[in-house]
Amino acid sequence: MPIDEQVRNRLVPAAVLGVCLMLGLILGGWLLGSQIKATRLADRYVAVKGLVERTVKSDAAIWPVTFKEAGNDLPSVFAKSEADKNAVLKFFAEQGIASNEITIGQIQVTDKQANEFGGSSNAGPRYIVQQTVTVSSKDVDKIARAGQKTAELVQAGIVVGGGYGQGIRYVFNGLNALKPDMITEATRNARAAADRFAADSGSQVGEIRSANQGVFSISSADAGSATGGDGGDTSNISPDSSIMKKVRVVSTVDYYLVR
Repeated sequence: MPIDEQVRNRLVPAAVLGVCLMLGLILGGWLLGSQIKATRLADRYVAVKGLVERTVKSDAAIWPVTFKEAGNDLPSVFAKSEADKNAVLKFFAEQGIASNEITIGQIQVTDKQANEFGGSSNAGPRYIVQQTVTVSSKDVDKIARAGQKTAELVQAGIVVGGGYGQGIRYVFNGLNALKPDMITEATRNARAAADRFAADSGSQVGEIRSANQGVFSISSADAGSATGGDGGDTSNISPDSSIMKKVRVVSTVDYYLVR
């Protein structure tokens, strides 16, 4: 074999190998650059919040009315309690509350002498009879009007309990119907905040990095402007005491920022 042909046969594989090495270096550099760019982009993001509030009206009212009678003769105490119950039912009927909106609870009888741990608490009347009549209605305005006339029961000699859980509770049950639109609007508000931030920083908003739709809260519409740093209501006003409610949600969205 001629010498020139031998040299040529040796140079061709070496050239091919050189080209392959060069292509490998180019490809490796491109991949490394892409990874570095992706890493740098991952560090560039903005976290924004989107707040949405709705003022809604309660769609149900629950009103437990508890009354007690006490004495040393159980039959007479029970008779007084029954008279109180009839007076309460009459009062509800006069306010336009239907019988199917009323639930009569179980009678509770306390015999203080039967309490072996009573000690000095056994002083006073021996028997205490307690009953609760509860109204549940979707006509919240009717119940609100009736609640303003509770003094009529007091004038009739009925001692209405005022402990925990007493009074009218107003409830809003339509939250699920509001959620889709409120989440959409909260996300839109978050995007608008991200766009403003990006414009001020000379960037553009990219894809969503992470998102949290937030927790829905229902508070009294009369709670005022006392809010926490995340937009949550910090007022002590009970949401159950108000017919009008404030529904709010704060969505948190992280967006990538690109040049």
